[in-house]
Amino acid sequence: MLPVMLLISISLGLIPLAGIAWIIVTGTITTVDGLFECLIMLSISGIFFLNVFWELRDHGLLRKSKAAEPAKTPPPSEES
Repeated sequence: MLPVMLLISISLGLIPLAGIAWIIVTGTITTVDGLFECLIMLSISGIFFLNVFWELRDHGLLRKSKAAEPAKTPPPSEES
């Protein structure tokens, strides 16, 4: 089920990006309608890509960064 869900989310995330490219190509990016359409499409695309990120993270397919690891306790210092 994971590959199907990922493919659907990726394709539904790329479609609004293609719409933004179309708005830029046609030159309507400078209108108020074009700007709002771009904002709406970016938010839709961001939601779907966030879903992809969460699915990959939940299934352990993303590498954890070293900053996310708990800090190691330093060895006890020798006091004389």
